[in-house]
Amino acid sequence: MQRAARTVFSDWSQTVSSAMIRQSLKCRAPLQHSSRAYSVLPPPRDNEEKEMMHQMLRVDHAGEYGANRIYAGQMAVLGRTTTGPLIQQMWDQEKKHLAKFNEIIAENRVRPTVLLPIWNIAGFVLGASTALLGKEGAMACTVAVEESISEHYNSQIRALMERDPEKYTELLQIIKEFRDDEMDHHDTGLEHDAESVPGYWLLKNVIQLGCKAAIYVSQRV
Repeated sequence: MQRAARTVFSDWSQTVSSAMIRQSLKCRAPLQHSSRAYSVLPPPRDNEEKEMMHQMLRVDHAGEYGANRIYAGQMAVLGRTTTGPLIQQMWDQEKKHLAKFNEIIAENRVRPTVLLPIWNIAGFVLGASTALLGKEGAMACTVAVEESISEHYNSQIRALMERDPEKYTELLQIIKEFRDDEMDHHDTGLEHDAESVPGYWLLKNVIQLGCKAAIYVSQRV
């Protein structure tokens, strides 16, 4: 009798223990999943912060999209020249930038600027038209655009550092990495005779004025 009772109690204890373990795992699973509900951008504190981040991501996405179209235009003209591989190398980095921002805006349901069709055409035309001036023209365009993008990224870095650097650690890391890539492209343009194109300073200022206007509009529309 006692042996039978011990057997029944042992079987019951194992059953209850297994059930409790399974239930405990079920309870913990959602917590583990929800402990990281985002990949880059943490949830905003309020609507003001949400709008600020949406504007920031919208213009970053637009900028990388436009840069891709500029390099596409340059490759259409200079792709089969000795400058082609250099332009392709910079374009490949821009493709990675755009892919990352595509991922981030999709994840956070950020509406892209409605002006993407315009930047599609304008970027390609800018890249192709400056490339028609030769390698130097293409490099001058690269210097002007990448300098503008780098300055814009720097302003975003300062804004995020002032707001909450710990909260936006990952976004800051991405922006800093992309900023450094843009500065490398800028320096590459200078190293490949950008300043030797006729009317360099006028061309650079006109392009940068256009970049500033595009940044302002893309944030808001």
